[in-house]
Amino acid sequence: MRVGEMPDGRPVERITIGAAPGVVVDVLTLGATVHRVEVGCGDGVRRNVALGRDRIADLLDVEGFLGATIGRYANRIAAGRFVLDGAPVTVGTSDRGNSLHGGPEGWDKLLWTVDAHEASSVTLSLVSADGDMGFPGAVAASVTYSAEGSTVRVEHTATTDAPTVVNMTNHSYLNLDGDGAGTIDGHTLVVHADHYTPVDATGIPVGEHAPVDGTPFDLRTPTVLGPALRTDHPQVALASGIDHNFVVRGEGLRPVAVLTSPLTRTSVELLSDQPGLQVYTGNGLAGPGRAGRRYRPGDGIALEPQVYPDTPNHPDWPSARLDPGDTYRSVIEWRFGVL
Repeated sequence: MRVGEMPDGRPVERITIGAAPGVVVDVLTLGATVHRVEVGCGDGVRRNVALGRDRIADLLDVEGFLGATIGRYANRIAAGRFVLDGAPVTVGTSDRGNSLHGGPEGWDKLLWTVDAHEASSVTLSLVSADGDMGFPGAVAASVTYSAEGSTVRVEHTATTDAPTVVNMTNHSYLNLDGDGAGTIDGHTLVVHADHYTPVDATGIPVGEHAPVDGTPFDLRTPTVLGPALRTDHPQVALASGIDHNFVVRGEGLRPVAVLTSPLTRTSVELLSDQPGLQVYTGNGLAGPGRAGRRYRPGDGIALEPQVYPDTPNHPDWPSARLDPGDTYRSVIEWRFGVL
C-alpha cells in the first residue's frame, strides 16, 4: 500500500506480514523500517508496541531512526575517521563530530526495493555505491523480516566489491505498554552481559570494557529501568540515561536480553548473533509520533545488536571488516510472550 512519497516523487510503500492472533508487522520501504508491531499482550489487549511516525516527511526530517534498518555502520565512528589497509578513510559525521548510524544520509533515509513478499515475510534490498557517505566499496545489502506466531525474525546480509566496513542493525523503539502510553520507566530489563563500554561525552569509547558490577549497568537480573536511569553514576549522567554497548556473553544466535512490562504483563526476549548490544533508553526522543502525539525522552527503548562502537579504530575488538567474496550476516529475533 502506498503511504506517501519521497521528495522526488517516488512512492513509499507499506507491507504487512504476519497474522493475528500472532504478531503482525508493518514495514516501510523507506529505510526498510519497522513501522508497527502489533502483539497480543498479557492483559488480553492487542497493541502496537513499536514507536513510529505517521508522516513520511517526519521520518526524513526528524532524527530518531525509529524502526529503521541502520547502515552502512551502526553506532559511532570517532570523528568519522579510520584506517583501512593503510589508507585513511573519512566518512560523513552527524553527531557531535562523529559518524552515527551511517552518516547524515544513512540507509534509514533511502528507499529500499521489495524483492519478495509473502504472507509471513518480506525481503528488501539496497545498493550503496562506492563512496556513499565516504565509505569505500559498493555494497549490496538486504534485510528479511519474517513474522511467525509470536516471533519476529530480522536477517541482514551484505556483500561488497572492495574492502569496507559493515555493521547493520534494526533501530526499533519498543514500549510494551503500547506506542503513546508514556515512558518505559516501569519496564524491567535483563541483559546477559558482564561488561559494558564506557564512553566520553560524545558517545565514543574511552578505553577498555568495564565490569557492570556495582553499577547501574548491572542488568544481569530483572532491573526496573526508571530508578536505574536516575542514578548519579557519571556514565548515566553523560548520556542522560543509558546509551551504551554491552558485551553480551556467548556466541552465535543466543538470548541476549529480556524486556518486560508488569503493567500489560507482556515480555519480549531478544536473540542475536552479534557480540554487542547497544542499549538506548530513548534519552533524546522528541518530535512527532502518531495521532498528533509528540515523543518525549524515555517513551521507548532501542535494543540494537551490533559490533562494538568505533570498532574500525579498535583492531583488537570483533571486526566489522567485509571483503569481496565474503557475506556479512546478522540475525535478530524478538520473541514476544505473556506473563
